[in-house]
Amino acid sequence: MEHPYFFGYGSLVNAATHDFKNPQPARLRGWRRAWRHTDLRPVAFLTAIPSPGDEIAGMIAQVPHADWEALDQREWAYDRIPATGQITHALPESPDISVYAVPEARHKNETRDFPILLSYLDVVVQGYLHEFGEAGVRHFFDTTDGWSVTILNDRAEPRYPRHQALKPPETALVDQHLSRIGARVRS
Repeated sequence: MEHPYFFGYGSLVNAATHDFKNPQPARLRGWRRAWRHTDLRPVAFLTAIPSPGDEIAGMIAQVPHADWEALDQREWAYDRIPATGQITHALPESPDISVYAVPEARHKNETRDFPILLSYLDVVVQGYLHEFGEAGVRHFFDTTDGWSVTILNDRAEPRYPRHQALKPPETALVDQHLSRIGARVRS
């Protein structure tokens, strides 16, 4: 296939964080999202984990210039896994599609020392809101594990490099769902 695609399920859902061509809503069967930390980063980040019977919404987009190497560099903490047969989408063709996931051997136990950055979560939720509406945001929270990790409120000084400004209703939506799931947010 001339133009391979990849499936994004976190910040890549937010089109403001990238300029990948032809982004399209899609669903990945047999997987869930999870917050994990590894020895690769000082904060928790999203990964996809195999989970038969589950399904997550996300976006597929073309691999720029069919150059997996460049995309692999952006997603350096993840392994690229072929997922064509597990993804449903509305494209008329059937491109090769991969998903990025942190290898299970690199997952570490949850700890307060590796929090979820609220600036990162805000970007992800903003993307789901714009692409899938409020139902998509709820689905994101409900199909993501690892919410027992502490969330660091870094909104005043965002540490996430691709952070985005949220409108007050978007921030309120994030906070509402964090409250609904009983997440711990600290300053």
